Amino acid sequence: GADEDEDQHADAPSGATALLSLGLLFVCLVSVVGLAKTVSPNLEHAVQSAGLPLSVVGVVIAMLVLLPETIAAVRAALRNRLQTSVNLALGSALASIGLTIPAIAVASIWLSGPLVLGLGGKEMVLFALTVVTGIITLSTGRATLLQGAVHLMVFSAFLFLAVSP
Repeated sequence: GADEDEDQHADAPSGATALLSLGLLFVCLVSVVGLAKTVSPNLEHAVQSAGLPLSVVGVVIAMLVLLPETIAAVRAALRNRLQTSVNLALGSALASIGLTIPAIAVASIWLSGPLVLGLGGKEMVLFALTVVTGIITLSTGRATLLQGAVHLMVFSAFLFLAVSP
């Protein structure tokens, strides 16, 4: 009974609800970008004071932006719903790439400061490893605990290399 209810999908939203959701998504996106821009000078100062590379600022801001999805993915994994957890993580990544980066690019037209989106050698290797791991995870149709652990290890390597290049 309970497992069957969890797999049921909600009804499709009406057109008005979808448009309202789209508008609220845009407002929230602009708010997050503005908040990140406001917080980043203080973070830059704290990171420089700690003697860490400036790339840590981007990691911290990204972690703050992705915190709600992270909490939901961890809760799903703790309930032994690994596929839901992977779906949340992939949706979060898609939102970051598909929405946040273009919004920051547009905002950089009106805001001062350079926009740097390039990846160095280490980051390109980690990105390629993430893509290959993601393809392997998605090709089977179901996520396993081992695949989740591999994703966490790649993420841990990214965090380690971001803090101590």
